[in-house]
Amino acid sequence: MILEAVMLYVKHGMEQDFESAFQEASNIIASMNGYISHELHKCLEVKGKYLLLVRWTNLEAHTIGFRNSPEYQQWKQLLHHFYEPFPTVEHFEPMVIK
Repeated sequence: MILEAVMLYVKHGMEQDFESAFQEASNIIASMNGYISHELHKCLEVKGKYLLLVRWTNLEAHTIGFRNSPEYQQWKQLLHHFYEPFPTVEHFEPMVIK
């Protein structure tokens, strides 16, 4: 399992529109091969700041499967215009602690 983590900064005054668009976009990502789950968290201290966490079966499910799909173009059209600055996506793998 790979965890995609993205800090999203939504342009001032567009938070409600972003949240509505994200509801629609959630159906897109949830339909993808290799998708496990996702969560969107709204920051309590900073208006317009969100944390997106997406679980994928493997890195390629996100970086190749999703990003090279027609569905990604829909996702992009729905959401990318809300961000300032454009987010950096990072991927994490679970650690086995002995």
